[in-house]
Amino acid sequence: MWKPEHRQAARRGGMRYDSDMTDEEWALVAPLVPPARRGGRKREVNIREIINAMFYVLWTGCQWKALPKDFPPKSTVHWYLMLWNWDGTLERIHQTLYVAVREQDGREASPTAAIIDSQSAKAAPKGALCSIRKVMTPAKRSRAARDIYSSTRSASC
Repeated sequence: MWKPEHRQAARRGGMRYDSDMTDEEWALVAPLVPPARRGGRKREVNIREIINAMFYVLWTGCQWKALPKDFPPKSTVHWYLMLWNWDGTLERIHQTLYVAVREQDGREASPTAAIIDSQSAKAAPKGALCSIRKVMTPAKRSRAARDIYSSTRSASC
């Protein structure tokens, strides 16, 4: 239940947007961001603003094209989102912030118990994207196997 002390702790006053990172959060996240690639031009974009833009989209649920103009271009933010999802940076950022919030609340870094009800278990997706892809695509058969199947199917009808 939300109590006044919880609301005070969750208030993010003095920030441009409620989704922006505080300086303490940025101090935890900054070392996890991969450095710019070697060679070529220097990185011109502010990485903290990239992350703030990602958090803004997650916080508000807005469309990419509705991203406010004071953030970097939506194509740049989306490119970093896809890159960091691919290389695991987002997972490391999430884990670091998750552990920090739990420790700030005086709890252990990782939970020791979980409760799963039967409805949640039934509704959970079964498998990952690659397993869905396998189910949705027809099996590849050799030409001989296809010919045998088609000849036996037409003979039985």
